[in-house]
Amino acid sequence: MEGRVSPAGALSGPKSGPKVVVTGATGAVGRHVAHRLAAGGTPPTLLVRDPAKAAALGLPGAGPAVHGAAAPATVVRGDYADTDRLRAVLEGADALFVVTANPLRPRDDENLLAAARAAGVRHAVKLSWLGVADPGADDLVADWNRGAEDRLRSSGLTWTVLRIRTPMSNALAWAPSVRERGVVRAFGGAARTGCVDPRDVAEVAARALTDPAGHASATYALTGPQLLSAREQTAVLSEVLGVRIGFEELTAEEARAGWSARYGARIADALLAAARRRADGAAGGDDGTLERLLGRTPGTFAGWAADHAEPFRPACRRAPEDTPRVPSGASGPDGP
Repeated sequence: MEGRVSPAGALSGPKSGPKVVVTGATGAVGRHVAHRLAAGGTPPTLLVRDPAKAAALGLPGAGPAVHGAAAPATVVRGDYADTDRLRAVLEGADALFVVTANPLRPRDDENLLAAARAAGVRHAVKLSWLGVADPGADDLVADWNRGAEDRLRSSGLTWTVLRIRTPMSNALAWAPSVRERGVVRAFGGAARTGCVDPRDVAEVAARALTDPAGHASATYALTGPQLLSAREQTAVLSEVLGVRIGFEELTAEEARAGWSARYGARIADALLAAARRRADGAAGGDDGTLERLLGRTPGTFAGWAADHAEPFRPACRRAPEDTPRVPSGASGPDGP
């Protein structure tokens, strides 16, 4: 099928025009990069570990092919540990969106960049974390992100680095407790951060991928337009949903136990260290970079929450399909 992944994972799809490969395509930012590129006339190749997940998320090119229609994207299966597969996917590509997610696997970046260089890729756009700019950040996650940026800058490719604050989509982790108990539970509830809409980050990424010359050797700090704490985000969710949502402060021990169960002890320690730095004001500030790049005010948390309200609603309070939604004021393709 044109533009789809075969049972064996063989490549297929459009052969003409610029080629952009998107890794992390099922992630919070990558999925919106995929949609933006496809909508803008640049059918991307989406490298994923699980094509079924890509289809469930409604990524372009992941669903059934439309007879006679050009595929909006090509979905291919791959893993960062499979260097031969990476090179095959990247062969002939012009640009690469780099997303790695495991601080315990630094070779993922090495393998991806080596394959890109061998395949002739010219430009890479790297999703990173704004915490690396904090000289006091010396935990595992911060050091891993710094190392990944250094590998990119010394890779021989032209590059763009996107350093982001906490994506607004991280609030979806609260959805089960909001649905079931009407409460948000978090550590450091008073610590403010400039959380950013992943759709805005994706817009910048898509521009950098399709206009490398305009963004080469740039490191962008991308933050949202407001500094909000978890308690303030909870109040916004209450207003959007039209119900009272409580907030429960987790102790450091409770937070670490939850993170450790999900990510392991080493990453849990790093997340706890980052949370404590936020409590000391390390995640504040906005230099206006995102607004300048977008040419508009970045999306607010209220706008993001209005567009993603359904996962937070109890089943008995879910809005019917014909019920008007609260206008968001945020732009970009709709996310899941």
